[in-house]
Parts: sequence; structure tokens; C-alpha cells
Amino acid sequence: MLVFRDPQKLQRWALKQREAGVRVGLVPTMGYLHEGHLSLIAAAKKYADAVVVSVFVNPIQFGPNEDFEKYPRDEKADLAKCRAAGAAAVFLPTPQTMYAPDASVHVTEEVLANRLCGLRRPGHFRGVCTVVAKLFNLAQPNVAVFGQKDFQQACVIRRMVRDLNFPIRIVVAPIVREPDGLARSSRNTYLSETERQQAVGLSRSLHLAKRLFREGQTSAKRIVARMVKSLEADGLQVDYVEIVDAETLDPVKTVQKGNAVLLAVYDGKTRLIDNCLFS
Repeated sequence: MLVFRDPQKLQRWALKQREAGVRVGLVPTMGYLHEGHLSLIAAAKKYADAVVVSVFVNPIQFGPNEDFEKYPRDEKADLAKCRAAGAAAVFLPTPQTMYAPDASVHVTEEVLANRLCGLRRPGHFRGVCTVVAKLFNLAQPNVAVFGQKDFQQACVIRRMVRDLNFPIRIVVAPIVREPDGLARSSRNTYLSETERQQAVGLSRSLHLAKRLFREGQTSAKRIVARMVKSLEADGLQVDYVEIVDAETLDPVKTVQKGNAVLLAVYDGKTRLIDNCLFS
């Protein structure tokens, strides 16, 4: 497994792979890898001959009062997991190698990014789109894999790829959950024992939403109200719960198969997100 820290060296290697007819897959991550990330690598291997995993805590997608400095990092463990998962290369840049001191160009998606998490985290998706566009240029992937847990992010990236004509297939891999239903996330490490128990309330509320829909409830307003009540009963502070069109992220009044329910809560000081599709 190759390890790149210099962006230009990664790009030169990637261009050689493409010239040789090797299909390159990219899995962008912020590190502190867990089973969810490893499932993305496994998915990428189905579509590509060589998988590149980027490990980069991207400063420009964090707000001034967010957790950039304390975001968990473990480079040694990440490298071992990537090697065991069969990655061909790992990209480990720094903010200084990724961004010029006077960098003045950013990529902005102006519709999907301005709601849900984007509304509550101004500038977040501008940072995401900018770094992902850079990673696409550096790794030259045929395919890139993202996780469904970051549902809005995947929608924004698909829109960026469509509108900017990136010749890249975007694959969205299913959420990987703990045995009790909690979606795997690097931020789960922030949770105290009590908060960890409360966090199961996210998946519990999603199961409630799907059950209500199966039983014939199609009012988004009523399903959301029941979910909010369930989340608050589990000790969680609701940021938002919304039922939306899975492509446009427009809110819906009447729930149909294929719609998505997205939620964000605070469990203590930790912000957690989750989602599911109605089927």
C-alpha cells in the first residue's frame, strides 16, 4: 500500500493509473476509521481496481465554534485498517499542502446545501464541495464512494458532479450500525456512557417513522411530531427532523415510498445525525 502526503505525487500516480487502464476508486474520509468507513472501501473495490482512501480533517468545513481541534485522529490505526481492507493507496495531506495561504477559490452548491445541516452550519458544504473537488482532481477517480449516513452531503456531491461535469460515478453505500442500531460515527467517541445509551433514540425514532408509514400514516407533520416526542423522551435535544424528497431535499407534506427522513440531535454537547428511506 502506497502512502502519499504530497498532493502532486498522488496526482502523478493517479494519472499513470488512468493511462494504464486501471480503474481508480476514491473513498474520502476524515480519518479515525471504523467499520462504516471500511464498508465504503469494500464498496469501492467492487467498482475499481485500485482504491485510494483520503484521510484529511478538512478545516474549511468546520465552523468557528465546532470541533476541528478535538476531532479524533489516529493515523497509525487508520493506515493499518486501510492496509487490511486492501486499499492501494492512502492520501494523508495537511491543511498547508491542500490550501495555499491566499487560496481564494471555493466550490459552492447553492440549493441543496442551504437547508437542513447546511442551514445550521453556514459554510459547511462550501468546505465539503471544495475539498471533494480537489480530491477528485488529485486522485482522478472513476468512482467515488460516500456513506448514506451523510445523506445531504451525498446529495450535494451528486449535484456538484452533475453540474460541473466530473466524469465520476458516485456510489452511496448503506449506513453501518452498531448492534443496538446506532449509526457508526467517529463522533460517537465523544459520548459518555449515559449519552451513548440515549443515542439509540435516533434509530428508535427512525424505526417508529417507518412503522407509522407501514401502518398507513402518510402525514409528514404527524410522523415528525411522533418522532420528536420519541427523541425528547430519550433525552435528546432535537435540532431538526424533516421528511423530504430524496433527490431534491424539498420537504413533503404527504409521505411516499422513496422519501427520506433526516434528523439531527444534540446528545449532550455532541451533534449526531441519522436518516432512513421510506419503503
